[in-house]
Amino acid sequence: MNIYVGNLPYSITDDELREAFAAFGDVKSAKVIMDRETGRSKGFGFVEMDDAKEAEEAIRVMNGQDLNGRPARVSEARPRQDRSFRG
Repeated sequence: MNIYVGNLPYSITDDELREAFAAFGDVKSAKVIMDRETGRSKGFGFVEMDDAKEAEEAIRVMNGQDLNGRPARVSEARPRQDRSFRG
């Protein structure tokens, strides 16, 4: 299951994000999304966990929890929208 994690502090790393979710089970991947132009965090990321029950528990517990000074917004990730039109 792919998990969206928003409202992240700009200083958080992939490893710190992985650690926060590892308490709930095996984390397949954890990635903080970076801005291509500035190289800074965009303030959100994704965590992937294979076990749906572990992922659901992580979402339930981690939503609103403090991650390095900010309350995380955690939910199941939605499929990416087509962004081909830039009107």
